[in-house]
Parts: sequence; C-alpha cells; structure tokens
Amino acid sequence: MERDSILKRTGDLGLVAVVRGESREAALEVVDALVEGGVLGIEITFTTPDAPLVIRDLNEKYGDDILLGAGTVITRGQAEESARAGATFLVSPGSDPELLPAMLDTGLLVLPGALTPSEVMIARRLGAQALKLFPGSLGGPSHLKALRGPFPDVPFIPTGGVSLDNIADWFAAGALAVGAGGALVPSSLGGRDRGEVVETARRFAEAVRAARER
Repeated sequence: MERDSILKRTGDLGLVAVVRGESREAALEVVDALVEGGVLGIEITFTTPDAPLVIRDLNEKYGDDILLGAGTVITRGQAEESARAGATFLVSPGSDPELLPAMLDTGLLVLPGALTPSEVMIARRLGAQALKLFPGSLGGPSHLKALRGPFPDVPFIPTGGVSLDNIADWFAAGALAVGAGGALVPSSLGGRDRGEVVETARRFAEAVRAARER
C-alpha cells in the first residue's frame, strides 16, 4: 500500500489506538478486543515487549482488515524491523533529523512527532507527509488550531490527552485523525472485563464518527 493510500485510510478511519502492551500476549488480546469494538487503526509501540513479533502476528491474522503501524520508533533498526514485520506506518515521538530519513527509506507512511512551528517545518522539509502532534495534552485543541493557521495543508494527528470528552474538539480544530492511548487502550486485559474494553472501543469509534459528521 502506498503512502498516499495509507494516509487516506488513516483519515477515513479517524482513530488510531496506541497500544503499549505489558507483554506480547497481552497486546494481542487487547487488539482483538479493540477490533471487535470497531477500532481498526492500530499502533504497536516499541515499549511493548517483542513489538515486531506482535506486528507480525497481527499482520498474519488481520491483514488489510486493519491499518497496522509501529509507534515509539526511535532507531533505524526499529524502523526496518517494523517494515519487515508488516507495518504500514511508522510513528516517532519526535522529528529527529537523522532518524526521519531512515524512516522514510522504508517506503512506509511516516508520522514524526512535532509540537512547535519549527519542528513542523523541519519534519516537512525532510519529507514527512503528515505529523503526530505530541504531546497533544500540552496545548490541547487550541494549540492545533493555532498551528493550522500557518500550516493549513499539513495533516495533523494529535496524540496524548485524547479522550471521549475532547474528541469533537480535536476534529473541530482540524485534526485529520486522533491517536488514543490510555483512555482507550489498557496495557492488558488482566483483571479487566473484556466486554468493557470492547464497549470503550465502540464508544470511541462512535465519537469519532459523530464528531466528523458535525
């Protein structure tokens, strides 16, 4: 799948679940519950043990039924491992001028993190098509709205601080999609009712649909 197609599908879905599993098995169980709840954008972070294996397992199980990527990518090796495992997009917490070209060399959609205008300009100059606004909680939707002034054509995906209470605000501020972590994704199902995780996923997916219909 080409970068433009991946970016379009990201926008169509509007929601990426940021999975920080406490183990390989826990991450797989959580993703199964998310998918059942209708959340099909999945980011497996490298803070998850055996992250490339989790990506490989999910790619084999779901294929193109989900949009699968790797997150917290901070080294060239992680970018290359993710590509081999079947990721379609790569997310980094920052815009490292040395790492970003290596991520782009994989041919995958790359979403480097940016918070300031200078970081946005650097990432775009290096070839990033879209950006992860991180941490979104620091400035909130008003910060995204301000960035959209000088950068109206940049697709932003705010991550960090996204919740059911503010999803509508993020889209109103101009987000292409949102990335949701702790409010949506537990680190495991241990001690939790799986049905609650599925229901939370359904509520997030519905909140995104409702926000974008306004």
